Amino acid sequence: MEFTTGGRLEVRITPVDVGKRVSVRQLANEAAPGAKFTDTVGVLTSWDAGVLSITQRSGVSVRIPESALVAGKTVPAAPARRRGPSATFPELARAMARAWQPVESEQLGDWQLRAAAGFTRRANSVLPLGDPGRPLDEALERVHAWYAERGLPAYMQLATGYEGTQEVLAASLEERGWTREVTALVRTGALAPLGDPGRPLEDAVSRVTLSRSCDASWLARYQRFTTPDPAVLEVLGSGPSTWFASVAGTGGVPVAIGRCVTDGRWAGFMAVEVDPAARRQGLASAVMTALARRALDEGASAAWLQVEEDNAGARALYDGMGLRTHHSYHHYRQHIPTA
Repeated sequence: MEFTTGGRLEVRITPVDVGKRVSVRQLANEAAPGAKFTDTVGVLTSWDAGVLSITQRSGVSVRIPESALVAGKTVPAAPARRRGPSATFPELARAMARAWQPVESEQLGDWQLRAAAGFTRRANSVLPLGDPGRPLDEALERVHAWYAERGLPAYMQLATGYEGTQEVLAASLEERGWTREVTALVRTGALAPLGDPGRPLEDAVSRVTLSRSCDASWLARYQRFTTPDPAVLEVLGSGPSTWFASVAGTGGVPVAIGRCVTDGRWAGFMAVEVDPAARRQGLASAVMTALARRALDEGASAAWLQVEEDNAGARALYDGMGLRTHHSYHHYRQHIPTA
């Protein structure tokens, strides 16, 4: 990992390194006999009262007593990518936001407050890409008031695991009682391989129909569509160049659907869903292939998508497509104490 048994172990980090990515080795159990160590890599988010807090790539925070430290050093903010498209966190975050736009929004410094009648956390959360222009507690008070005016809970969308992500802000929210509800992985990769998956899939791809809008049948397959609120259609239809895919099924309900937004070099894939009775037939791959080909025609060269951390089936599918994790993102919800 970061340390070798033959090298000299020393602690080369101090509280002034808060905010930097570090690698530390600590005693696994200070009270146990024998030298057993564990290693932690992440962003040093605090060093107070003799305890370090390190936020790992996954967003999980680890607290380590100073007395347990054996070695520590700062490390590069993000490993170099050997394959696939490179992207900074802000570039990718803004592309993802443009692909899933709220019904209304307001700027608070460099933070964007977003609302869409409660349809998805992404469209009803703060996207904090910089400084809110005021002290944090004052900014959070404004966030709470803005969402309360709309009858919505206050959410913050934060990222971890890459250069420029928001581990320190996440730790500050946790200190103030905000709780993490959902974690997802942002995957990226080259777009061309998605458009050329191999001949065995061509029959399934030929069944995919593309449209500029989603109709009632597409919505009937979409799991997140529960109420006919105009905000749903507005969010789904948002984006620089939006396409909907479907594979006809029985009873007027597609057996598979998907959505793609092309934005410059990026193609973002969302809402890829398949009837459980029709899984393992290559339909999800076929939907993504058809959408990828359209995005390639529009000049895109790189792909991104979001997958929830606990969705093992989807993660395996995207592994096979060469899509690798760029960073993790999380939705934090403000906790309001009850009287």
